[in-house]
Amino acid sequence: MNTEHNTPQTNTEHNFPVKLQLRLDWSEMDMFGHINNVMFFKFIQASRVNYWEVTEFHRNYKDKGVGPLLVSSSCQFRKPLFYPGNIVVEARVDFIKNSSMGIHHRILNDKGEIAAEAQDVVVLFDFKKNEKATISEQIREAIEKLEKRKF
Repeated sequence: MNTEHNTPQTNTEHNFPVKLQLRLDWSEMDMFGHINNVMFFKFIQASRVNYWEVTEFHRNYKDKGVGPLLVSSSCQFRKPLFYPGNIVVEARVDFIKNSSMGIHHRILNDKGEIAAEAQDVVVLFDFKKNEKATISEQIREAIEKLEKRKF
């Protein structure tokens, strides 16, 4: 997995500041010769974790037991993907609330076409107390700096 963290441009509806390049693998194909739809969720997961790493959203987990927890994930499939090939999975935050945030992902094929779009909702969770936690100003500021906009 090769990660590429682009510097965000001026924010537009289509700006995705975090990009992850992935190589499609033969083992990801289904019996019809295209990449199985289940694999799209693997790509989305890799993108989500990549976003957490870039913004250090996950940093407090080891020390404090507080970290991101996926609440929901949905995907709209637009075009099939085929082996051999490469994809770019792009990510941006759509909203930040008190303890949750939404991440929008796009999976682009070798031609730069949108193969799928996905939406995640993530909650910051205190695993020691077994309850939601508040997203800190430090995390919010890191995301706003990356996204070049306020939430």
